[in-house]
Amino acid sequence: MAEETKSLRDIRYDKLKRLRERGVDPYPTASARSHSIRGVISAFEQLGGKEVAVAGRVTALRTHGKASFADVADFSGKIQLYFKSDLLGERYELFALLDLGDYVGAAGKVFKTRTGEISVAVERLDVLAKGLRTPPVVKTEKTAEGDVVHDEFGDPEKRYRQRYLDMMVNEPARACVLAHAQFLRAARRYMEQRGYVEIETPILQPLYGGANAQPFTTYHRDLETDLYLRIADELYLKRLLVAGFEKVYEIGKDFRNESIDRTHYPEFTMLEAYEAFGDYRTMMALTEGLVVAAAEEIRGTLKLSYQGRELDLTPPWKEMPMVATLDERMKKFGVDDVLRCDEKKLEAILRGGEFAPLWPKVEGRWSRARALDVLFDALVVPELWEPTFVTDIPGDLSPLAKRQRVNQALAERFELYICHLEIANAFSEQNDPEEQRKAFEAQAKARAAGDEEAQQVDEDFLEALEYGMPPAGGLGVGVDRLAMVLADAPNIREVIAFPQLRVKK
Repeated sequence: MAEETKSLRDIRYDKLKRLRERGVDPYPTASARSHSIRGVISAFEQLGGKEVAVAGRVTALRTHGKASFADVADFSGKIQLYFKSDLLGERYELFALLDLGDYVGAAGKVFKTRTGEISVAVERLDVLAKGLRTPPVVKTEKTAEGDVVHDEFGDPEKRYRQRYLDMMVNEPARACVLAHAQFLRAARRYMEQRGYVEIETPILQPLYGGANAQPFTTYHRDLETDLYLRIADELYLKRLLVAGFEKVYEIGKDFRNESIDRTHYPEFTMLEAYEAFGDYRTMMALTEGLVVAAAEEIRGTLKLSYQGRELDLTPPWKEMPMVATLDERMKKFGVDDVLRCDEKKLEAILRGGEFAPLWPKVEGRWSRARALDVLFDALVVPELWEPTFVTDIPGDLSPLAKRQRVNQALAERFELYICHLEIANAFSEQNDPEEQRKAFEAQAKARAAGDEEAQQVDEDFLEALEYGMPPAGGLGVGVDRLAMVLADAPNIREVIAFPQLRVKK
């Protein structure tokens, strides 16, 4: 946005003063709006010739002698206002005191101009909020080569620092944030129709768990103890299964003290759900239905595009076994069986050649399972565009999941990928307290060896399991990433209303 000069602000302050001198309150308590702008336009056949009262922000001003025009927008749309001195009388002079960005209320009869534009012939004009700063300008110029957008507010950092301005002038920015909200609405409706109960669990926790991540730490003065912003909802939602709830879910914020990039953000929205007497296959069907319902809500179709490439969300979605796929891909590196190959050979492959840049992700936290996870991300994930359930995941990557009934080296788990993004993760949940303790203790050893993201032994959760938790399926959906896909947004920060940035010094 171009730096606003002092004289422009002085002009606006002068208009504010003149409004007050005329006895006009430039910031009244309420407005007399009777219709949304979309409501007027969509019901023109019934409202034509009748009086309505609309309200919105001034986006354009045009004067032609004793007649003037303004475009006014509310959240639902835009309409033209027609001002004429013989309709407004002395109040017509208020038009000269309006600026782009002001909020106004206008009452008058609905009509259609000679060019067919639905408009309001204003008989009463009210200033609802006088803008004291000039809003940034976004204009689209039609040229022989196509549309050219001139955006005074195009710098990404400025957009994110003043997101309210970004959403004010950029329709795509509003659409991304709206898509996130539409997903939440669709998800709640979908879950409740299937008998799930939404329950809030603690955000501040005495012991963090449910995922491999580093937490944010805070201190509670009255309790005189450190607390952690949750990294997952899982362990408390599963306590609800112990309590006798059979279908529970939560949509809320989780926090992981990690880096920010196109697909990662430290404060993110998760949908977690748990169903007693189900398993990961139950969650697979739930996930497929949830994404389909959200796509139909937001995009109105299952055949859409993401960043210029076609995407078809029509079920059924394909499945891909992780280990078997890696066995095939790793043959060219002399590995036939990734679960049984020599660890030193696997380490040498990761340390050198094309995989060398990946070694820092494993160094200091080495395990076969982690190495396979990194290799899968490098060799296979870039190919996963259409919705794909990745199954047969190594059990050592899944300390809260049941092992497969046939192959104990693998977990009953899937990860859902869409457009190269991991969207969801689900297990058949571990409900054997002794097996869960073993998994926690293995995590504790990894933590002692330097893996800061390994989970801790949660004695309270283990005690809860000892009272009995039914077999269950559990699911976690990354709401922000899924909203990215459904909003056709290139960056996760586009679907977050007010993303964090480095503090400006």
